[in-house]
Amino acid sequence: MSRNIHPTAIIHPDAYLADSVSVGPFCLIGEDVHIGEGTRLVSHVVIEAGTRIGKNCSIWPGAVLGGPPQDHKYRGERSYLTVGDNNIIRECVTLHRAVGEGASTRIGSDNMFMAYAHVGHNCEVGSGNTISGYVGLAGHVTLEDHVVLGGMSGIHQFCRVGKLAIVGALSKINQDIPPFMLADGIPGRVLDLNKIGLRRYGVPPNIRATLRMAYKLLYRSNLNYSQAMERIEEELEPSEELDYLLNFIRGTQGGFGGRGNDLPRG
Repeated sequence: MSRNIHPTAIIHPDAYLADSVSVGPFCLIGEDVHIGEGTRLVSHVVIEAGTRIGKNCSIWPGAVLGGPPQDHKYRGERSYLTVGDNNIIRECVTLHRAVGEGASTRIGSDNMFMAYAHVGHNCEVGSGNTISGYVGLAGHVTLEDHVVLGGMSGIHQFCRVGKLAIVGALSKINQDIPPFMLADGIPGRVLDLNKIGLRRYGVPPNIRATLRMAYKLLYRSNLNYSQAMERIEEELEPSEELDYLLNFIRGTQGGFGGRGNDLPRG
């Protein structure tokens, strides 16, 4: 199948477009851009230099991919935005490239970015996520897999949101949200276990029950994190999911992820 390029589109001669790419009216594609098979730019889409887009993505009017980072540290160095396959990027979404020579903002596959969502520089976004309208991810945010972010929620820089977590609409997330949890509020805090998500993704009932008990020890007891995790390890049946949850929390406590990576001010 040959490319379908509208005559009003402007494409840099150094850009690479695979066969079957569709580029609609008034799109602008910069230098050193790679676009994979079957990807469709509907119209009025801007793809800036250093952007890599995978296969079968759909990108809607007003979206800007690979724009320069909104960061005072950026000095024009060559950096990148990498987007995987089968992503839906709706109207006026902005995905920025990274700060740092050769660094990348990375987006996985099978994500939906609803209208006006923003992903800042140096973010790491996994696969299968739903990012609702007007959501903002600040720089250096990590979003794991199968996360749902409610509309107009905001994620502070260096925060992580673990896999199969849900963040409610209008939430302000300024600390890591562990996997499998449901968080909401200003500031956001963990309110429950994401029982529906765990069931939907095939987590067996016995493991769901164990995660439920772990949630209660972590968030509904008078124990601090260290005490709760000690009880969990002593009393609950091990599983891959439980180990994942505990390792995520250890990373936050040890400063190996999330806000622990944020540099001191002053």
